[in-house]
Amino acid sequence: MTLGAGILVTMCVSTASAGCGDLSGLEGPFEFARPAVETRSLVPAAEADSGSEHSSGASLVGMWNVQFVSKGNTAHNPSIPDGAIIDFGYNQIHSDGTEILNSGGHAPATENFCLGVWGQTGFLTYEVNHFPLSYNATTGALANLINLREQITLSPSGDSYAGTFTIDVYDNKANHLDHLAGTIAASRVTVDTTVTAAP
Repeated sequence: MTLGAGILVTMCVSTASAGCGDLSGLEGPFEFARPAVETRSLVPAAEADSGSEHSSGASLVGMWNVQFVSKGNTAHNPSIPDGAIIDFGYNQIHSDGTEILNSGGHAPATENFCLGVWGQTGFLTYEVNHFPLSYNATTGALANLINLREQITLSPSGDSYAGTFTIDVYDNKANHLDHLAGTIAASRVTVDTTVTAAP
């Protein structure tokens, strides 16, 4: 949560630039994740009564405050400590199987909105396949193609979800350049949610 925060540009390419999913700006000192704020769920009755074989009454559909947190990237060049925030922002998940992420960790000139699709894999479990694009802030040229994949579990209350993510970065010829992994956590945004400080 998604986060991504959309997400990445390789560290090894001299033309790398920031964007939804970009890692080029990740240098110490790192900001570390804080526990997500608890919020109450407002699941529309039509969704709670959907009758799906996987339905629990909770719905993934809605708006989420999401953080993507590094885990297992200490051997990455440069090293990224466990717990460092890779990206954060707001994710909207739609009932038609699509989703959109507004990345708070990336500038609009490099692309801070990115799109994906999602599907249910089991009871309260889902996968997201997300495709950020990253642009050079100076020239406006496409710099990187990115694939963000999430495996998430929705809480029975529908107020939060958590799971894991991987980010793979490619150049614009689809040559693989970089890989990252971590955890994702999200809390539902409702009509009662208030602004919280950015990470």
